[in-house]
Amino acid sequence: MQEVTASRDVAADPESIRAGFEDMEAFMDAAGFDEVTVEGDRVTVERAIGLAELELTLEIVDSDDALTYEQVEGMFNEMTTTYRLDGADGETTITAQTQFELGGVIGAALDATLIKRQRTKELEDQLAYLEETATGT
Repeated sequence: MQEVTASRDVAADPESIRAGFEDMEAFMDAAGFDEVTVEGDRVTVERAIGLAELELTLEIVDSDDALTYEQVEGMFNEMTTTYRLDGADGETTITAQTQFELGGVIGAALDATLIKRQRTKELEDQLAYLEETATGT
């Protein structure tokens, strides 16, 4: 299993940051996907990488974290992403972590290093969105 982690310290309380997850389409769009569709607890994201068009269907799952979703259809054998909020008194650390195992025809053709680099940028962009939403900066 491969892993990608990104974190950011934000000058806001956890509840202000948690509000950034309420508009799931805007939150997922912040990652730079070409297309985002939200239907209930399911989110479909699409991205062109080179000549490949990648589509993942994700499902939001109950957890103790601020947000957790798992791939239910797509190029990975397994993929789970969690977002944790740790802090109080106006200071919060947001930690986003994706664990994945490549699979399928397209997944097997991609290099895990490429996936890690792309996913790190996506997570960092989402953390920036959460900070902007919570602080207005």
